[in-house]
Amino acid sequence: MSEDISKINYREVIEYSLDPLIVHTDLKIIYINHAAEVFFKGNREDIIGASPLDIFHESSKSTIHKRIQSAYAKPAEVIEESIFKLDGTTADVELYCHPVFIEDTKAIQTYVRDISDKKEAERKNREMMNQINELSATLVPLLNGIAILPLVGSINEERARQLLQLVPLKAKQQDVQCLIIDFSGILRLDKVVTDYLFKINHVLSLLGIKSIFTGIRPELAIEAVEMDLSLLSSPTMSTVKDALDYLGVH
Repeated sequence: MSEDISKINYREVIEYSLDPLIVHTDLKIIYINHAAEVFFKGNREDIIGASPLDIFHESSKSTIHKRIQSAYAKPAEVIEESIFKLDGTTADVELYCHPVFIEDTKAIQTYVRDISDKKEAERKNREMMNQINELSATLVPLLNGIAILPLVGSINEERARQLLQLVPLKAKQQDVQCLIIDFSGILRLDKVVTDYLFKINHVLSLLGIKSIFTGIRPELAIEAVEMDLSLLSSPTMSTVKDALDYLGVH
């Protein structure tokens, strides 16, 4: 078996790999495969002899240099970086490197995987979630400085944190004097999330804005009691209509 392996042509194996591969030693590129030529948009002759650090942003070069040096001893962990191609465009990539011997020379073989589409999808998803969170913090204005914050669906910690940042700001901007926080659309309570909701109530109080809780169903009230959360810091009503009656709005 070992004899068969010894007959494998290493250069043929990496030349026809679909992933871009770079082999370098002493900060000098000594080989790239065809996939790397295509990915970096350059000829082999333009790349071989250059420093592998040239593809990185200036702010990353020191860290990458240390990573390369450590990779001579053992394989480095996979990292994500933004790199330059020869035409000046950038790409987001995953990098994995490990030591290899080219005859008697110890070198580093670096795998480059393009993850630009993945990072762009993540960016668009973040933007979409920010838009959703922005909408979820919409205060519905009524009369006489009264507005409603309808809480709907599941609220995770990130969404609760954004509510804490946005709701008091919007309440102040809209000159809200009393905010009805309606829980009727909430599926369940979570202690971390609920802590954020009550922090919103506290911040509103500091801003001189009164808050009223509505729509806290029996099962939610039981969860709140089990979590030792006091719901008595602000008035609580069964429905938004009850809150409006309490405020004398008809």
